[in-house]
Amino acid sequence: MEIYIKLFEVLFPVFFIIGVGYFIGKKKPNLDTTFITDYSSNFGAPALFIFAITSSGVTYSIFAEYFLYSLIAIICFSIIGIIFLILMKKDYVRELPPFILPNTGNMGIPICLFAYGTLGMGVAAAISSVVVLLHFTLNIFLASKKFDISLILKSPTSYAVLLAVIFLYFELDMPKVVLNTVMLLGYTMIVLVLMSLGISLTQLKIFSFKNALISSVGRVIIGPLIGLALIKIFNLSGFAAGALLIQSSMPSAILTYLIADMYSPKETVDNISSMIVVSTLMSLITVPIVVFFALKYFI
Repeated sequence: MEIYIKLFEVLFPVFFIIGVGYFIGKKKPNLDTTFITDYSSNFGAPALFIFAITSSGVTYSIFAEYFLYSLIAIICFSIIGIIFLILMKKDYVRELPPFILPNTGNMGIPICLFAYGTLGMGVAAAISSVVVLLHFTLNIFLASKKFDISLILKSPTSYAVLLAVIFLYFELDMPKVVLNTVMLLGYTMIVLVLMSLGISLTQLKIFSFKNALISSVGRVIIGPLIGLALIKIFNLSGFAAGALLIQSSMPSAILTYLIADMYSPKETVDNISSMIVVSTLMSLITVPIVVFFALKYFI
C-alpha cells in the first residue's frame, strides 16, 4: 500500500496542474501561451538547470555519466523512429524529432523531483539538458533540413548548462542569492509549462489517429524499454537509474511541434501535432506504470 501512496503523491501534483491548464484552455480556446514559451526559453529553463544541477547534490561524475546515457538513449530512439517512419512511408527526417525528443523538461523533471527529491531532479536535469540542447540544434536541423550555428549561440539554456557544469566540475558553491533566484524562476516555470501542456492538449489536433497511435507506441512504449535496457546493460541502480527510466518514458515534447511549425510543411506539422496529443494521452496510462516500477525497483 505504501508504494501506491507514494505513486499518488508523485503523479497527482503533475497531472492536476496539467488538468488545470486543460480546464483553462477549454474555457478560453484562443488563449495565447506565447508568454509561457518566451519565459521558459529565456528565463525558466536556464534557471531550472542551474538550480537543479548545482543544488541537488549530484556530483560531476554522475552528471557526466547520465548525460552520456541520455545521448545513447537518444541514438536508440532515433533508430526506432527511423524504422517506424520508413515502414509508415513518412518523412523520416522532418518527423523524427517527436520520436527522439521526449518531454523530459515539462513532465520528466517534476515527476523525478517528486519521486526522488532533489537528487532525482539533478539526474533528470542532466538527461533533460541533452534534450534541450538538441531541440535548438538537431531539432531545427531536421525540421528545416539545414543547420544554423547562430541558434545555439543565441540560446540562454546553452550558457546556463555550461555555467552549471563549470560550477559542478570545480566543486564551486553557487551564491545563495543566485540559488534563491533561480529556484523561484525554475519552479515557476514547472507550474507554467505543466499548465501550458494542458492548454496545448485543447489546441493541438489529431489529423490521423491510426498513424499517431502507431508512432506513439514508439515513443511511450518502446522508449521506457530502451531505458530499461540501458539500465541492465550498464548495471545501473538506485534513484539515478529510476530517473533515467522515467525520463525515457515521457511523451513527445511540445517544442517539436513549435519548431516544426516554424520550419516544416503543413503535413509534417499536422503529423507531429497528432503524435504529441496521442503520446501525451497514452502517457497518462503508461507513465504511472513506469513510475510504479521505478519506485519499486530503483530506490
